[in-house]
Amino acid sequence: MDRKFLATTFTLTGTIIGAGILGLPYVFAKSGMLIGSLWLLILGVIMIYVNLCLGEISLSTKERHQLAGYAGKYLGKNYKKLMFFAVVFGVYSALIAYLIGEGQSLSQLFTGTLDYSIYFALGFWLLMTLLLRKGLKELKKVEIWGVGIIIILILGIFIFYFPKINFQNYYYNDLNSLFFPFGVILFALLGFTSIPELREEIKGSEKKLKKAIIIGTLIPIILYIMFSFIFVGVLGKNVTEVATLSFGSLITILGIFTMLTSYFVLSFSLNDIYQYDVLCSNKIRFFLVSLFPLIIYLVLFYFNQLDFVSILGIGGVISGGLTGILILLITRKVKQNSTRKSEYKMKISWPIIIFLTIIFILGIITQFIY
Repeated sequence: MDRKFLATTFTLTGTIIGAGILGLPYVFAKSGMLIGSLWLLILGVIMIYVNLCLGEISLSTKERHQLAGYAGKYLGKNYKKLMFFAVVFGVYSALIAYLIGEGQSLSQLFTGTLDYSIYFALGFWLLMTLLLRKGLKELKKVEIWGVGIIIILILGIFIFYFPKINFQNYYYNDLNSLFFPFGVILFALLGFTSIPELREEIKGSEKKLKKAIIIGTLIPIILYIMFSFIFVGVLGKNVTEVATLSFGSLITILGIFTMLTSYFVLSFSLNDIYQYDVLCSNKIRFFLVSLFPLIIYLVLFYFNQLDFVSILGIGGVISGGLTGILILLITRKVKQNSTRKSEYKMKISWPIIIFLTIIFILGIITQFIY
């Protein structure tokens, strides 16, 4: 397979598969496997469509932008500010969740307890900060190897634990928790910020971008179903919020790799937002991309507010919902004002925009109800 295509596909896959996968078994167990799976499929189809719309936006624009830049170019300054808030809120939510998850996972792996989580979180943060300085070349290496390891580990977990499944655990479904999985699932499917990077990675083979986006989004959906199927089947309702902590060391390693790849890509994308859309200096970008997430993490730690699943859910509905709606509006404008001919076209209409907007808004409302 074409290495450039593979790297591009895995960049999207690696961004999507992050802390969200570790919260899925918990929300699936709370609502029921059937309810969780249905939401995953529904939102998965929606996210493939929106991701493809964003891919068209990227290909239809000569200049290099991140999401806020596209909103400003096609919708105006106020929409640029709204997109900036939506994207940055989501990225910071993700980075904080990764610091929580990595700290707990590494502490559990090396000490057998969660008592040293903050120290391991600091060590992980330092490693990611150093990797970020390596740039796009290092990004490709991290994604190809990191995502490859993630896929192998999930397949291994599925095969090893399948005989231990208690199928009665799948019969439980709680209609009172019908919308409980929405926010975490939406968060787990977010990969918007990496898509502008995909165009740079696949430069010279832009015709393959559509296929890379579809496959790059489908891989996480399939892996999520397998991952949640095993955890709910084996543990039932006894799944921890960071799911991999429910099993042994090998499974904890899976969580470490999933968050490592996504933390790196999201940090790189956040750097691009401040470089190309906000025009920040190097020192300010270093503070905003590297130091600010750490500061938020430490503040939440001090006030004992490091709630993994809540951060995933709120980040998912607010960032994913607002960003998705704005991408749909930009796609409609791109049809009229593109500066470059895209290698593929997506169908967009007001009925589609209104329908998907209603779903995203309902997700925001129900997240705060549940």
